[in-house]
Amino acid sequence: MNGSIIEHIPVLAETLIEQINLPTDAVMVDATIGHGGHSFLFGKKLSKRGIIVGFDLDNGALRKAETRLEELSCGKILVHSNFSRISDCLGRQEIEKVDFILADLGLCSAQVADEKIGLSFQTNMPLDMRIDKRLKSTAADIVNRENEKDLADLIFKFGQDRASRRIARFIVHERRKEPIATTGQLAEIVCRALGRTRRKRKSRIHPATRTFQALRIAVNNELDNLKKFLDSAPALLKKHGKIAVISYHSLEDRMVKNDFKMNAEAGFYRIITKKPISPSRGEIAQNRRARSAKLRIAEKR
Repeated sequence: MNGSIIEHIPVLAETLIEQINLPTDAVMVDATIGHGGHSFLFGKKLSKRGIIVGFDLDNGALRKAETRLEELSCGKILVHSNFSRISDCLGRQEIEKVDFILADLGLCSAQVADEKIGLSFQTNMPLDMRIDKRLKSTAADIVNRENEKDLADLIFKFGQDRASRRIARFIVHERRKEPIATTGQLAEIVCRALGRTRRKRKSRIHPATRTFQALRIAVNNELDNLKKFLDSAPALLKKHGKIAVISYHSLEDRMVKNDFKMNAEAGFYRIITKKPISPSRGEIAQNRRARSAKLRIAEKR
């Protein structure tokens, strides 16, 4: 792929800049910094006394973020860690409270295109899906080792696919012939299970999308990590500090919605976005990966 295709475009960037007005000496946490697109836009408004703390599981992304943020005058601290450990990591930097926490839960295009990660069903690549290579189990381990019931339950729970039992049955049948080792193999099996092909499918969504989502969530413990992150946030925010989360599927969005509601009822948050903010048609036309994004914002009381 050429550079323009895999260039990361920050989602809902203009909306965030409109909604979040940071003091010039703010401490901002970008919990999923990626290539630094969001941080760069906020960092331009910070002085030398401001600080950006960026987390990411992908070392390659952190290197790109470092390059992207070089010209900023504010302080930059980049951490190779899961955002679930945000409290411990900030504590080690002797940072007690912050003005803003941002988490964009999506994948950047470069990660989807990276054969070392193995996330794409559009290109045949090793079936891995680990964003953090320190994790032990790959997607291939799961599809080749889990029993049929557990596999079906996983696809239904994390992928919300009603055909999960049929998909699991086809996977188990095919792996008896040979191990399922690539994304292309798995995508083809799911298409056959659903009786659809790329050419004949009615939906714009690839038949394997939900299965791949389920495996990626399972491999990377995404929902457990999101819960730990959300649980940690209230204690880290200054009074009137804000938290913004961009989610891309209903499982994530429901968790964020419920967490904000619970903290609002407990007196910790004031919810800024009564309904989630979605990208405009213009933004979606420029950046297709933004189409399912939902932004929620809350303020610490």
